[in-house]
Amino acid sequence: MEILITNDDGWGSKGILLLTRLLLPLGHVTVVAPDGARSGMSNAISAVDDITFKKIPTPPDLQGADIYITSGTPSDCIKLAVNVLFGEDSSRIDLVVSGINHGSNAAINIIYSGTMGACFVAAEQGIPAIGFSIYDMDANPDFSYMESYIVPLVKELYVKGMPRTVCYNVNAPKGPIRDIRYTRQCVSHWEKEMRPIRLDNGETAYRMTGYLVNDEPEAQDTDEWALAHGYLSVQPCSVDMTYYGTIG
Repeated sequence: MEILITNDDGWGSKGILLLTRLLLPLGHVTVVAPDGARSGMSNAISAVDDITFKKIPTPPDLQGADIYITSGTPSDCIKLAVNVLFGEDSSRIDLVVSGINHGSNAAINIIYSGTMGACFVAAEQGIPAIGFSIYDMDANPDFSYMESYIVPLVKELYVKGMPRTVCYNVNAPKGPIRDIRYTRQCVSHWEKEMRPIRLDNGETAYRMTGYLVNDEPEAQDTDEWALAHGYLSVQPCSVDMTYYGTIG
């Protein structure tokens, strides 16, 4: 199996190092990751700026993996792999796995997520893709509870197959996991997102902050409910954003 790994926390983050180590036994692993944090990039591409792209030495504990870093976004990483690294052999890519993201990509967070942005670009190309995240924003999150679920889920979802444009968004709670639940995206929104700060020159700037509001807290089939109750959430999602309920 040819596996392509990326993330939005940048190469060297704890999540992508763990993901690479776990997936090495499944086949050949190629990592194409940003050279630094790119959180909140969604599907952003470097439409104006030039992108650097280079291979770096593989750490001793990840021998067998080929690792590349880029100045681009997570979406750029997939496009570079498909168009430059693999080129005419891009059909060799069997699976894209993105993450493990430090922070939840459940509910409305999915539309901002660089982790899932990379998965959507893969799905656009007809490549099966899975994004992994944990509901923990710490730079050194505890992945021990979710670690044992990753490889079995990758195998299960890959064997099950993914129609073109479809990928999976997997979110783990912080702490012990009760079980796995297949879910849908929770209807939610962010509030109080901008906090004013005073600059040294006296001007006012704004810093991103805020909190997520679950607009359907009683619904038990959503990703947010699953995470709040200790379940690992597996959500199928699609590049197709058409709302079919209003057609015709």
